Parts: sequence; C-alpha cells; structure tokens
Amino acid sequence: MKLSTKGRYAVTAMMDLAIHDGQGPVTLADISACQGISLSYLEQIFARLRRKGLIRGTRGPRGGYRLARPPEEITIADIISAVNEPLDNTRCGGKQNCQDGAPCLTHELWSELSRQIYEFLDGITLAEFAKRPQVQEVARRQDRLHPRRSTLRAPLEQPPEPRLGESSRPSA
Repeated sequence: MKLSTKGRYAVTAMMDLAIHDGQGPVTLADISACQGISLSYLEQIFARLRRKGLIRGTRGPRGGYRLARPPEEITIADIISAVNEPLDNTRCGGKQNCQDGAPCLTHELWSELSRQIYEFLDGITLAEFAKRPQVQEVARRQDRLHPRRSTLRAPLEQPPEPRLGESSRPSA
C-alpha cells in the first residue's frame, strides 16, 4: 500500500497543529513554509479536515487553525479518513468483485492487510506521536529554521507604547 500525498500531507499538517497546540492558532502560511507543502494544497486539505470536525479556524489578523479536539482524541486513521484517503489494499476496493464479479485468489490477504493497517493507524493519536523524542527534535529544528508568525506576534493585552515625548509613567 502506498499512502497518497494528500494523506501524508494531512497527517503532517495535523502533527504541526498538535505540536504547536498551546501557542494559539497556526497559519497555513506557517505550516506551508515549515513543512514544504503548497499553500493551495493545504487549503484543500484543511477544507476537508474542517468539514470532518478535526480542526477549527479563527479569522482575522491573529487567526489560523487549531485542533477541534484534544490531540489525545485524534488518531492518524481519523485524519486519513477525513481526507477521503482509502486504506484499502484490494484491487476491487473491498467490493469482492476483483475477478469476473467474484473475489480474486488473494482478496482475503489484501483485505486483512488493509484491516491491520487501519488498526495500526487508529491506535496512534497525535498526542502520542508528538511525544516521541525524534518527532520533538524535528519540530525544534523546524522551528529554529522557520520562525512562526504566531510566535512573533505581540500579545493582545500588551499596553500601547507611549508616543514620542510622552512619559510612560502615569500623571498625578
């Protein structure tokens, strides 16, 4: 079985959101730059993920995307299914009509492989995968190479800077 680019990119983007979950919304531009995924392709993927309730968007200058559920509740299989990525390795797409309308000689083998792959991916959550030391190291390296807009923004509650000639001390 070969997972398509769409499925791999969806998992990569969702991992990026999970890793940066506590830092506020993540922009598609940040994910695109950091992960090397086309912005227009990410927009298509995120439309599907949003429709399936895996992410939520925030509009505006401090906008971006966040996970709609805790990363402990989202499995890799959830993500792949959300972008309509088949995990079926049979020639017939699981319809059992591979050969002249009936199952082929190896249908059961490929069907069982599909089931095991799904169970494997359904047993891994974003949170579990994000905790792996190798994943954390890659994330640190990527963050060093590609500073994120979201981490460069000033906090919303920051008081305004005094204008030139004004004192920053309150007047009595």
